[in-house]
Amino acid sequence: MSCILSIETSTEVCSVAISDLGDELFSKEDFEGPNHAESLGVFVDEALSFIDSRGIPLDAVAISSGPGSYTGLRIGVSMAKGICYGREIPLLAIPTLKVLTVPILLADEIPENALLCPMIDARRMEVYAAIYDRGLNEKRGVSADIIDEESYLDFLDEHPIYFFGNGAAKCKKKITHPNAHFLEDIKPLAKWMFPLAEQLMINKEFEDVAYFEPFYLKDFVATKPKKKLL
Repeated sequence: MSCILSIETSTEVCSVAISDLGDELFSKEDFEGPNHAESLGVFVDEALSFIDSRGIPLDAVAISSGPGSYTGLRIGVSMAKGICYGREIPLLAIPTLKVLTVPILLADEIPENALLCPMIDARRMEVYAAIYDRGLNEKRGVSADIIDEESYLDFLDEHPIYFFGNGAAKCKKKITHPNAHFLEDIKPLAKWMFPLAEQLMINKEFEDVAYFEPFYLKDFVATKPKKKLL
């Protein structure tokens, strides 16, 4: 049995959820943010009271580790570390861009050869993105990208790519390749962390609570896409 508290605060949404062997026991979400400083403590208290009142031991805390908002991530990670120290349980870290892919994969409505490109919004035409296949194998790592008409052409010429996340909408006018597909209203939520957190727990892939730091947006340097060689 593994009871995991998941915390997601990387964007304007604040969410907390508890799973037991991947099944949802508790979930709270605030879409009116960013209100992380106000909402997160309340949600966590409610979540812990829920399991404590039922005698369910908490086995780990999972945190969405960015890239994302500096303030949101800092609040979320501080809360997660405090719980881990107080209850002497391990910390799990899940990249935010992978969290975004979970509802797409659960829907199972995309082609087998499709690639997934979750995007976190930044300034102007800049996004923070990675590219994964359906097995969540990394085809291109997390990068800060300045989007133009040639972005991701090497991948788009070979595969359909699904773009989503709060950085995707502004890219529609630039990325017009016929293999480009845009999915709306996909947000990183704590409940989407369940299968990824469960796998980390099985593999005992724990973070050092004392030294763990998330991937803040400020840590990335934006680059223009490379032009395709003829």
